[in-house]
Amino acid sequence: MKCPTACSVSRTSLVVLSAILLIFSFPGFNIWILAWIALVPLFFAVENQKPLKAFLISYLTGFLFFLGTVYWLIHVTLPGMIIAAAYLALYFGCFGLIIRCADGYSARYEALVFFPAAWVTLEWIRSHALTGFGWQLLGYSQSFNPPVIQIADISGAYGVSFLIVMFNAAIFMFIKNFRKKEDFYIPLAMSAILICAVLGYGYYRLNNVFTGEKLKVAIVQGNIPQDEKWDRRFANIIMSKYEALTKEAVKEKADLVIWPETSVPGFVENEKNLFDRVKNLVVEIDTPLLLGAPRREETEKQDIYFNSAYLFLKDGGIQDRYDKIHLVPFGEYLPFKDALSFVHRLARRPIGDFIAGKEFTIFRFFARRSTKDKNYSFNLLKRICFSTLICFEDIFPDLTREFVKKNSGFLVNITNDGWFGRSAAAYQHAQNSIFRAVENRINVIRAANTGLSCFIDQKGRVIGKVSSANKDLFVEGFRVHEIILSRTRTIYNVYGDILAYLCMFVTVFGIARFLWYRKELSR
Repeated sequence: MKCPTACSVSRTSLVVLSAILLIFSFPGFNIWILAWIALVPLFFAVENQKPLKAFLISYLTGFLFFLGTVYWLIHVTLPGMIIAAAYLALYFGCFGLIIRCADGYSARYEALVFFPAAWVTLEWIRSHALTGFGWQLLGYSQSFNPPVIQIADISGAYGVSFLIVMFNAAIFMFIKNFRKKEDFYIPLAMSAILICAVLGYGYYRLNNVFTGEKLKVAIVQGNIPQDEKWDRRFANIIMSKYEALTKEAVKEKADLVIWPETSVPGFVENEKNLFDRVKNLVVEIDTPLLLGAPRREETEKQDIYFNSAYLFLKDGGIQDRYDKIHLVPFGEYLPFKDALSFVHRLARRPIGDFIAGKEFTIFRFFARRSTKDKNYSFNLLKRICFSTLICFEDIFPDLTREFVKKNSGFLVNITNDGWFGRSAAAYQHAQNSIFRAVENRINVIRAANTGLSCFIDQKGRVIGKVSSANKDLFVEGFRVHEIILSRTRTIYNVYGDILAYLCMFVTVFGIARFLWYRKELSR
């Protein structure tokens, strides 16, 4: 008979091992291959446990994982970081509880579908519940594994998560059934065949050539310290830095210049000195400029504030603006103000009081092109359309799909990840943009205050970034890169999360079958 203490230590070791493997799969370790085995220890730890214990074992795994990956929230609030990890770990706990419904499946093949279906169902719920926080989806661990993530244009990130969990389940079943010598290899072979099919599709997509209008875009990374951004004493220094970098960037004949989120240290529409300064710059460089700035709107009762993006055209006028639709809870606004007013006292930095926008703005400008034949030269104006995602809006596939459906030629993500110090936050954030690019087969351009500012092509590859001395975070600079604007509709863009909905059906059906089976046994 096994010692209960020894069993407890063994299961704890499996929990810790699973959490470590998951952590190492993401930035800043980025050993993506570990994700393909990371859940195997958890499956063994949960096996044959009572439902409550299965929940607690899985919950602990999730809590350790999120502590190790969203640790950067400590730069904003320590209690908030712990609360976030505790909340997100609930989905791990529910996963452990659900797969207990598959007790006995591990000897058959149903687990190859039920396990990943349950995982995807919970990822989808996490991405939508309580405004949604689809950060660190398991599929994102493969962001820098281009052949695997190409399937996202059909299934979204959830398809990659499904594949990873399926392979983990196959390894678990292989090890568990190896001694029985009864078709122990079949689950692993089935998952390997599917992975090979996905890789085949991935390499096919990676060899596709996109054609279309070429556009030169400059991204400017100001690297403004957080404690200086809203200090009026630094306003002139901040503007001077952006002006100098922009003037250098346009020497490479950029068609558009992009500044990061809240790059202008004030209300550009309300403060004449700031507006005139931006206007004069745009007229001087003769190039459209997209920038981020807060917006104040005066009403009869009180002033209201928005986190906004503005497009200045060559004549110095504002073509349009976009007010951020999906705000960051506990950062840009405080949900349930009356009940959670105490949170203001716990936060290391002030919590904003922004209002959410409602319009899916499509920015438009004209790019000048010249062409010649034997006798004549022509100047042509090409109409360019694009949309902007502010801050963490790129973690929401549905929001991104709506912009693309409205005829955006490319997407811009302006952000400021400087809040989180020298951490993995900026790279984790960029993983979301990589998947949005593949899902919609569209260029995504990221302009971040402190980095990571980069260009991501339709295949999810980072093809250029702002860097200095081999560093891409907390450096100032600019990067000009030429992108190709192509019009490609994808299955995911048109139909969305079909795979996730199928996974929900499979999960509910599996749970219902388990409950019916228990009822029959109790008779």
